[in-house]
Amino acid sequence: MAKFIVTAKDLKGGKKTIVFEAQNKNAAVADAQSQGFFIIGVEEIRDQQTASARSQTVNTRKFARNGVALEDIVSFAKQLATMLEAGVPLLRSVSVIADQVESRDLSVVLHDVRGCIEQGQSFSKSLAKHPKVFSSFWVSLVEVGEASGTLPAVLKKLTEYMEQAAAFRSQIIGALIYPAVLFTICVGAVLFFALFIGPTFERVFHDMNVELPGVTVAMLAIFNFIKTKFLFIILFFVGVFFGLKFYLATPAGRWQFEQILFGLPGFGLIAKLIVIEKFTSQMAILVQSGVPILLALEISERLVENMTCAEVIRKVREAVKEGKLLAEPMERSAFFPSMAVQMIRVGEETGELAQMLNHVAVYYKHTVEEFMKRISTLIEPVMLVFMGGIIGAIVVAMFLPIISLSGGGGG
Repeated sequence: MAKFIVTAKDLKGGKKTIVFEAQNKNAAVADAQSQGFFIIGVEEIRDQQTASARSQTVNTRKFARNGVALEDIVSFAKQLATMLEAGVPLLRSVSVIADQVESRDLSVVLHDVRGCIEQGQSFSKSLAKHPKVFSSFWVSLVEVGEASGTLPAVLKKLTEYMEQAAAFRSQIIGALIYPAVLFTICVGAVLFFALFIGPTFERVFHDMNVELPGVTVAMLAIFNFIKTKFLFIILFFVGVFFGLKFYLATPAGRWQFEQILFGLPGFGLIAKLIVIEKFTSQMAILVQSGVPILLALEISERLVENMTCAEVIRKVREAVKEGKLLAEPMERSAFFPSMAVQMIRVGEETGELAQMLNHVAVYYKHTVEEFMKRISTLIEPVMLVFMGGIIGAIVVAMFLPIISLSGGGGG
């Protein structure tokens, strides 16, 4: 007797994956139909042969990378949605994609997912076994798609969300990269002068036996301190970096950092809006896909990656569990802006909560993007002036004695 995995719909329209033992494929189809299932796809399970082939494929293939990047997950969701829409069975789709992905780790995961499906487990439960690759956000949406028979549509929504989230994050990072590069160049220039140029000028001034201006003496003293204490300075900043990293990894440290961050003028509000945008965009796609509101809040609480917001969401979830609407505890928390609360209240009253959550997310996304553009435009000239001032001060301090000596000699 051979084993066959049958993808079918029951009398209620729910999609199921069932394993049948039969003499051949036609017999498996007949068995499934006799139980009242509408057959979508059938594939034979070849346990030993398939496992051996999977292992050989992963070991002999050349991969572009080992880890799983966001683009790998997006590509997987896109390809899977396209293949399912075209009528390719889930098992076959996962198998084909697993043999084509550029990430070794993702290939291993997808082959394991395929094996779980072969054993009769649902797609969502198979994904749930790999939480480092597929979050609870992913698993919940896939589970809803399986139950409603709309898995391709759900995967498309998931793909759009991930692409938009990645683009939003890239835009924020891109706005901060240029100032960071300018600051790094400035620090590099100071170190170069301190370690190499400064000592040369100091020897020249000593040989010239010239009286140095106060600014030159101060600059040479700074250079001498950097040179003689260079290792100590490096160790100090490394220690501070890892000390802060360790402290921020603790609940108390992370909480305190968030309070300081949210309290900063201007930047604090933008930091809060970034968190709110992530929460509302996740809630929008979860609610729109049919995830119950309490489960959607629970998933968002785990994925928001902000202790302050997570605590607020927990309190909102408890209030909703008691029968209250979202807007009331959100307003009481004082974490969400009034506009967001009012839009969500209207969404609950009109039955358009998912659309209103999406509107809130889009509005705050545009607000953050505009702020980052303005701050990037403002920081660029400020950093250039800052760099110019430091480099100019160093040049003036180094050449002022020579200019004074030349002026005195010419007189």
